[in-house]
Amino acid sequence: MWKGTRRDFLRTGAAAAGAVGLGLRAAWSLAQAPGGERPQQDQGIEVLNPRGRVPLSFFIDDSTCLVNMGYYCMPQFATAWPDREAYKKPWRSWPREIPDAFVREFGEWCAEHGVKGKYSVVPYPCCVGWLDRVLPGWSRRELLESLKLVRELMTPNWDIHPEMITHTRVIDLGTGRPMEEISSATMENSYPREKKSVDELTAYIAYALKILKNCDLPCEGITTPGGFGNLVKSELSLAVREAVRDVYGAELPHYFKYVSDGQQSTEPKLEHVEGLGGDDPRAIVNVPAGTGDWFGSWDGDNEPEGDRYANQDATSGRLVELVERGEPAVMLCHWPGLYTHGTKKGFEHLKRVILALEGRYREQTIWMKINEIARYWAAKELTRIERRGDQVTLTAPFACPGFTLRIPPGDGAPPKLSHDGSPMPLEEARRAADLKPGTWMRDETGLAVCFDLPKGRTVMEG
Repeated sequence: MWKGTRRDFLRTGAAAAGAVGLGLRAAWSLAQAPGGERPQQDQGIEVLNPRGRVPLSFFIDDSTCLVNMGYYCMPQFATAWPDREAYKKPWRSWPREIPDAFVREFGEWCAEHGVKGKYSVVPYPCCVGWLDRVLPGWSRRELLESLKLVRELMTPNWDIHPEMITHTRVIDLGTGRPMEEISSATMENSYPREKKSVDELTAYIAYALKILKNCDLPCEGITTPGGFGNLVKSELSLAVREAVRDVYGAELPHYFKYVSDGQQSTEPKLEHVEGLGGDDPRAIVNVPAGTGDWFGSWDGDNEPEGDRYANQDATSGRLVELVERGEPAVMLCHWPGLYTHGTKKGFEHLKRVILALEGRYREQTIWMKINEIARYWAAKELTRIERRGDQVTLTAPFACPGFTLRIPPGDGAPPKLSHDGSPMPLEEARRAADLKPGTWMRDETGLAVCFDLPKGRTVMEG
C-alpha cells in the first residue's frame, strides 16, 4: 500500500509522465520564476526573524465547507488515472461529510494554543456544488452556517485560500461546466498539459477567487491543487499576483505550491518584483511548506505518524530540525487526514505535536499566518537599508509588523527611531523572549531592535 502523501505520489508519477511532470515538489536551486528587482542593503545590518523567533505555521489543504474531499475526489481521480492503485480504495465506505462540529472542535483548540496558518476553502468542491449558490446534499441553511463558521472562527488565525475551482475537474470558464473529456489533461492537479498565457491562468484563478469573495471570505493568496501549473511556473506566479490584486485588491499576494525537504531552504521566495521606487510596488511571495503530510494523508486513509513532525518531547522530527536551523517551520497536512474517517486520529496526533513544540520552544517560536510570513519576507528582502555612520535609513515598499534588525554596537546610547520625522518610542527589553514591537535589546553582537515597520522612510540612530 502506498504510504506517502498525494504530493509524494504525484512527484513519483512524474518520471512516468515524461516532460509533463505531475509532481509538486521542486528543488529550490532551480528557478521557479524570475525574482525581479532587489534594493541595496547594507551588509552590516542583519534582518532577523520576526521578534528574533522562528516562524511556525500550519498549512491545511483539501478543506472546504462540509464536503469530504477524500470521498468525492477518489472516484474522479480513478476515472482520470484508471491504472493507479492509489485511487482504487473503498471510498464508498468513507464519510461523505466532514461536519462543522469538527471544524469548531479543531478551530477552538488551535485558537487556545495560538496556532495559525492557511486553511483552504475549495469553491466548487469536486463539482458537488457552488459554495456561493447551493451545495446539493446539504440545505441552504447548513451551507450558510458552515460559511459563517469559517468567517468567524477560522479567519482570525487562518488565511483562506481557494485550491482552484474544483480540485478535480477543469472547468470551462465559458459554460461553468467541467470539460467533457475526463483524463489527466482535464484534471486540475495536472493542468495545464500545454503552455498557457498569464492572461489565461489569471482568468482561471480569478474565477475561483470570485466565488470566495461572493461568500464574504477574505483572501490574499491561493494554493495550487497537486501539480497545477507545473509546466508554466513563471506564468502561474505572475497570474496569481494579478488575479489576487484584481479580485481582492490585495497589496502583497502570495501562494503555496512547493514543499522544501532535506536541506532545501524553507524561506519564502519573492518573485516578479517590480516598481520598488514608485507608488505601486508589485511582488508575489512563494511560501513553501517544510514537511510532508503525516497525519492521515489526503484521503484520510493512512495511519497518522505525528512523530515525524515532532516527537513527544520535541527532540526529533522535521519541525524540530527546522526550528534548530532557524528557518520557517511550516507543517503541512490535508483536512481529511485530520478527520481520519471520523476517528480524528490525525487531530489527536496534531495535538501531541503542538504540545511538544509548546513545551520546548514556546519562547523561541512564533505562530504566523501565511500572509504574515509572506509580508515579513517581502520587507526583509525588499526594504532598502543604508547606513551612514550611526544612522540607518530604511525605505520600505511594504509595511511590516514586528520587523527586527540587528545593528552593530554603537556608542552605548539607546537606539532612536523616527518615521517621516515623527519619533517612534522604544523601550529596552531585558530578555530575548521579551522582544516585541517597540523594544530593543543589547547583546554581545550588537543591538536587536524590533518595531512595526511603516511603509516609506524610517531612520534609526544608535
